[in-house]
Amino acid sequence: MDTEGVIDVVDLHKTYRVPIKEDVGGLLYFFRRRYREIEAVRGISFKVKRGEVVGFLGPNGAGKTTTLKMLVGLVKPTSGKVRVLGYDPFERKKEFLKRITLVMGQKQQLIWDLPPIESLKINAVVYEIPDEVFKRRLSLLADMLSIGKILHQPVRKLSLGERMKAELVAALIHNPDVLFLDEPTLGLDVGAQISIRRFLREYNEEFKATIILTSHYMADIEALCDRVLVIHKGRLIFDGDMYDLVERVMPYKEIYVEFKGRIPLEDLKGVGEIREVEGNEVKILVKRWEVFGKVKEIIEKYGDIVDDMSVMDPPLDEVFAKVFEV
Repeated sequence: MDTEGVIDVVDLHKTYRVPIKEDVGGLLYFFRRRYREIEAVRGISFKVKRGEVVGFLGPNGAGKTTTLKMLVGLVKPTSGKVRVLGYDPFERKKEFLKRITLVMGQKQQLIWDLPPIESLKINAVVYEIPDEVFKRRLSLLADMLSIGKILHQPVRKLSLGERMKAELVAALIHNPDVLFLDEPTLGLDVGAQISIRRFLREYNEEFKATIILTSHYMADIEALCDRVLVIHKGRLIFDGDMYDLVERVMPYKEIYVEFKGRIPLEDLKGVGEIREVEGNEVKILVKRWEVFGKVKEIIEKYGDIVDDMSVMDPPLDEVFAKVFEV
């Protein structure tokens, strides 16, 4: 694999100047408004090599999205240096934009009332893709995602998982070298999540694309990323192996229990931290190394009234909130 560095970030800062809300009436407030500064990103540095798949993690408000927006040129840094594929992203040069893509799980680029194929044709024109090349890429991507049959159906009639797959095709039709993925599996069912992860892994292996991924789902990170960056309060606090991260900031597991009747809530507080209760269902946060003992304890004490039980990783935001006490 070519080990050329494609992303180079040095001492990156972003400070926002926001007005202070004051209880002042009339026009005086507008002429004498006071401001405060918020440091969203505080001097982070890292490099990413060609073909790497890197997880970019941290609690809400840590600076992840701000950093991504600086890497794609949507936000100008206050200070520091950013180079992606040798370009200054904020210059937004045509040659640079043709080599990157940004996928945000909560935003869409497909036209709601038209079939995906129409949006894809528009993208082909925007990116100046020759017709034969467009058809070849479309066929390959549609086959990899198994969505050939839905490309001619209106976007509004597609399931969330089908729309996300079509969004990926739209984002990758110009064959970008660098993919910035912000929550690409957010809100999808388990089957769709697995399908998206499999596709991204295959795409990375086939095209040696560099991928920066943010996600609330630990399964996304475990399936795709060998290296992770963790940002907290605007600072980079971890850069290393995925499994080292698990030992440092993922010491918890979540036990899901569904009871046949009333939940013995007071007794369960001795098992672990009660994270959520809904109907006959409860989620309990326990230390990773205690999980087998806790499962055994639940079965021994409440086996006759337990209808279902499973163990999973808690959402990353909950884990970071507990570990960093944010």
